[in-house]
Amino acid sequence: MCSEKEFQKAGIWSIEIGKDVKPVRTGGETVLSGRIMDRDIFSYKGGRLLFAITGLLTVAEGICIIIQAALLAGMVTKLFFGEPPAAIGHQAIGFFAALAGRYGSVLAIRQLSSRFAERAGSDLRKAFLSTVFALGPRAIKEEGTGNLVTLALDGVVRIRQYLERLIPKMAANGILPLMILGYVFFQDRVSALILFVTIPVLIVFMILLGLAAQKQMDKRWSAYRILSNHFIDSLRGLPTLRYLGLSKMHEATIARVSDRYRSMTMRTLRLAFLSSFALDFFTMLSIAFVAVFLGLRLVDGRMALEPALTILILAPEYFSPVRELGQDYHATLDGKEAAQKMRAFISGKKKDDLAGPAAAGEWTADSVLTLDRVSVRYEKDEKHDALENISFNVRGFEKIGVIGPSGAGKSTLVDLIGGFVEQTSGIIAVNGRPVSLSSAGWRKQMTYIPQHPYLFSASLKENIAFYAPEATDRQIMSAAEAAGLSALVRRLPRGLDEKIGGGGRALSGGQEQRVALARAFLCHRPILLLDEPTAHLDIETEYELKETMIRLFRGKLVIMATHRLHWMEQMDRLAVIQDGRLAETGTLEELLHQHGAFRALVRSQLEGVR
Repeated sequence: MCSEKEFQKAGIWSIEIGKDVKPVRTGGETVLSGRIMDRDIFSYKGGRLLFAITGLLTVAEGICIIIQAALLAGMVTKLFFGEPPAAIGHQAIGFFAALAGRYGSVLAIRQLSSRFAERAGSDLRKAFLSTVFALGPRAIKEEGTGNLVTLALDGVVRIRQYLERLIPKMAANGILPLMILGYVFFQDRVSALILFVTIPVLIVFMILLGLAAQKQMDKRWSAYRILSNHFIDSLRGLPTLRYLGLSKMHEATIARVSDRYRSMTMRTLRLAFLSSFALDFFTMLSIAFVAVFLGLRLVDGRMALEPALTILILAPEYFSPVRELGQDYHATLDGKEAAQKMRAFISGKKKDDLAGPAAAGEWTADSVLTLDRVSVRYEKDEKHDALENISFNVRGFEKIGVIGPSGAGKSTLVDLIGGFVEQTSGIIAVNGRPVSLSSAGWRKQMTYIPQHPYLFSASLKENIAFYAPEATDRQIMSAAEAAGLSALVRRLPRGLDEKIGGGGRALSGGQEQRVALARAFLCHRPILLLDEPTAHLDIETEYELKETMIRLFRGKLVIMATHRLHWMEQMDRLAVIQDGRLAETGTLEELLHQHGAFRALVRSQLEGVR
């Protein structure tokens, strides 16, 4: 879409935040070690294939482990009974070949898992950001800017770690212990019985600790989300706090929120250390039982040395996958939680999209947009609609002025047409066909110019070409000239390559607005939405921009929300909004002669001038 509204609507830079949200729960899990296995992992592209390949490689790894143990036990036995080192040459070669095969399989699994996690993390981030851009600012406000930024940045990193470790560990837990147990069963049934009995004890203990860890993780994630939102709130409000002399008092609030997060983190770490200690303790105890029973039968002569050594070597390998899974479970809890929340956020929006009407088609000079008894309410518990029972049509490349007092609903109407909010009731249609204005196809036809355009920390050229990165220098300069930026470009030491935005050269309000106009000139979209684009400018600057903006109106459907009445002469029709209702519509001449809401608005402004 050719507008920075997507980024501002996304809440990443400019949305008022501070609300907290409750944790989202998603289904689709098998309880093992307290909800380790998330079946949603197979919905990622390539997840099932990776699990199948990982399973085959794990089988190969298990075969190599057994061969390696058998050959090592055989070599030690021969040396124990006095055979020369030359007698174990072939076994040594086989041992190192098995060792190479084992770690070759492990390396292949890690490489495949790493690529899968990188691809899945990138796809999830793209889907998440697309959903964020599709939602309106009020919906993003409910989640909290800090929460969404944390998910998109830090959350994706943790999700990659989670995906990279989970599938290999689950495959290893399902395959390696069974292979080793089967081999040990044919060597010594007593040892196999000990191993078989002890593994459920470990699993049950992991489940109990996992449930406790999940509870602590939920609390920690909630504290982390509050900390993220509070941090952004504090940054945005710091100038105001300093102006009011309250910055020192705010330190206590920051300390309290930070200390809460620190406490949650320490509790989670204590639980993780306890889990690791318990796993190691029970594992060593089980191996000790196996060693004691083997030793007793060796002393009595009821057990040969070579199979006893083989079983003793395999016993740690039998418990190793369970131990590693328990350790990685605590290390990847953040990633699992972030993945669930991102997927729940995305799927919730997709359900709304699937239930909605079709996407709007291409806008032409013959197209008609119809709003039929449309209402918008931001919160279910609000007493009044932001827009109530709005009905009117716009056709082709009309110029529509939306006017009314502050808080009347002008911006909400522009948000509705821009697809940033959904109607609560009523029908929106294009060419007689009910449509969803939140579709990407509709947004790609729009240019949006807000009150406060966002300038990225980049060069002036990159800022102008942000929505058209393929544009040439000549096209960018042409757009800058059309927007009246030629004088500014000449004054800048590096011209179009001068850095602006955060950390760069500061621009005035009028210059920022001209950058937004240059972006609009550079991308040729048939629909132009303007939401009080000159409300914060002085009247001299506004009149300087007016001529440039009028040129931009040509050959476009223009919907402009403003309270500046001098724009009305450039409009084909006017729509007067009062208290969320459409008070009247018509041309400038018609409304002036109706002695209605528009004339009253004109009279009030003229009285204010006097």
